[in-house]
Amino acid sequence: MRKIVLALVLTGLSLASCPVFANDVVKVASAQKGFWDTTILLYGERAGLFKAQGLDLEITWTNGGAETEQAVISGSVDIAAANGILGAIAAHAKGAPVRIIAAESTGVTDLFWYARGDSGLKSFGDLDGKTVGFSSPGSSSNMVALALIAQAHVSAKPVATGGAPGTLTQVMSGQIDVGWAVPPLHFDLIDQGKIRIIGRGSDIAEMRDQTVRVFETNTTTLAAHRDILIRFFRAYQKTLDWAYREPEALVQFAADNKVSLEQAHRARDEFYPQSALALAPISNLDLTVKQAIELKRLSAPLTAEQVRELIDIVYDPRTDK
Repeated sequence: MRKIVLALVLTGLSLASCPVFANDVVKVASAQKGFWDTTILLYGERAGLFKAQGLDLEITWTNGGAETEQAVISGSVDIAAANGILGAIAAHAKGAPVRIIAAESTGVTDLFWYARGDSGLKSFGDLDGKTVGFSSPGSSSNMVALALIAQAHVSAKPVATGGAPGTLTQVMSGQIDVGWAVPPLHFDLIDQGKIRIIGRGSDIAEMRDQTVRVFETNTTTLAAHRDILIRFFRAYQKTLDWAYREPEALVQFAADNKVSLEQAHRARDEFYPQSALALAPISNLDLTVKQAIELKRLSAPLTAEQVRELIDIVYDPRTDK
């Protein structure tokens, strides 16, 4: 009996001395909390899908553009999520140690622009001499706003207005004429006729297969923690599949945005097809480079070597068997 007790005690001591491995912490800067595509990260964390890959996320929410870009350049975060590809290209061309490691959004199905219902503005063709909001320089909303203005052949003035909620305040108070947003924001105001959608990113035919937002990292993180990045995107892909399959993601989306479940469904199904959120490939880069040159973010086209250096897809779900 004494031998049995001693054996159990020794076994317990042995187990207690085994190391307990903590999850790897991944710091992420993500643009615009509350949007369906950007907040998928949070839903995956809540559902334990990142923990299943041995990861804990620390998410910092930004207004996108330069704010997100600087966070990853400085190394204060490991990954910049949902950042405009224009900013990534411009930063790389200036020698910043950034790399595009996945697509985040291809096509511009989500972004829309609106005016007050009593403004008389019905399309971008009415915007000569008017002001048009976008989030921040280098963001996808910056790129799309400029494309919509150019397509309408008007002399509207683009204005950086920050986040979508603050942009609404500026529109309703008359500080700017046209604001930007993504669903389900402002669905109630649209249905009440207080604001009117006058343009959508999907109106620009040439951008429908263009990757407009990406995931980025810096060269130090890429070299030292490639395995962690692979696990991150494997978990992210599982989160995408879960979010389009299980109703719980939409329940959270509706609650976070204080909208009805019907409005949450409408936002996801009409504005966010899952195919638009594929992690690979980076599509229509030639158009992006052309836009960057036109906007004076680049002085010359990227060389083949620069493209190879800039884009390093660490995980492609199409080849993950």
